[in-house]
Amino acid sequence: MSEPSWSSLLDEEATQAAALLAAVLPRPLHTLGLDGVRAFAAPQTPPRTTPMAEVREHRAGSTGVRVREYRPRVGTSSPAVLYLHGGGFTVGSLDGVDELCRRIAAGADCAVFSVEYRLAPEHPYPAALDDVRAAYAWLVDGAISLDVDPDRVAVAGDSAGAGLATSLCLDLRERGHAQPVLQLLVYPAVDDSFARRSWTDFADAPLLGADDARWFWRQYVGEAAVAPDELAAPMRATSLAGLAPAHVITAEVDPLRDDAEAYADRLAAEGVAVTRKRYAGVFHCFFTEVETYATARRAVSEACARLRAAFGSEDPDAAG
Repeated sequence: MSEPSWSSLLDEEATQAAALLAAVLPRPLHTLGLDGVRAFAAPQTPPRTTPMAEVREHRAGSTGVRVREYRPRVGTSSPAVLYLHGGGFTVGSLDGVDELCRRIAAGADCAVFSVEYRLAPEHPYPAALDDVRAAYAWLVDGAISLDVDPDRVAVAGDSAGAGLATSLCLDLRERGHAQPVLQLLVYPAVDDSFARRSWTDFADAPLLGADDARWFWRQYVGEAAVAPDELAAPMRATSLAGLAPAHVITAEVDPLRDDAEAYADRLAAEGVAVTRKRYAGVFHCFFTEVETYATARRAVSEACARLRAAFGSEDPDAAG
């Protein structure tokens, strides 16, 4: 069997990871069915190598969504990041991004609030967005009691979580509420057309192929066709003007790559301040694997610099 066309693009660590995935996942993820996908995606005991001064659990907002708070230091009001994990709207957990959130908290010198929003298909759209909306309102409205600076709150996420972050910013704009100081979007899921070239070039990419992504989308919105909705697929929005400044991260070998980069282009064209970075040699989900990839550690470090700049604690020119 010939090597996939994308195999030569991967760096050494990603090549090894792809080989391991091929051994443990010999057929496409979506063919496992919901229970199989969840069993495969369930995190092992997560490493916790970055110490925190404090980690607390909350029930937040009108939906009672579970939120885990990370503090690199206590006793002072600090900027904050609302973090939304990935997982195709169907899998993922607080534990799966535990070490990542610790590193963001330490690297950006901020509190991180990680949200365990409800998952599809049991809780289809807009349940996850309702939880995210409730968690953000809880954080901003209760900022003083949470020792958070309400004027320095950012939103961040990876994959489906980044898609939810974009939806949150659109929703805040439509409701006339203030925007976060930054939206940190890591390969965001923002379009339901599945039409750009990366969907073909990386249709059989490691871990997340094109058919897998389409399957996850169906879990999120249901099997029936849904009316166009910009809060489900933000690329549908008539306008992106007035949204929070954005830092958009993509992976070179990823079906979602071109959608995410097209979204960054639209933001910039419509007057939103945008920085973007495509990381070569890696595939979807690399950003959360900070114990595995040197590229992930570099991407997280650079994202933290962007957050510090947005919080006003670092010269933007130093953020890369």
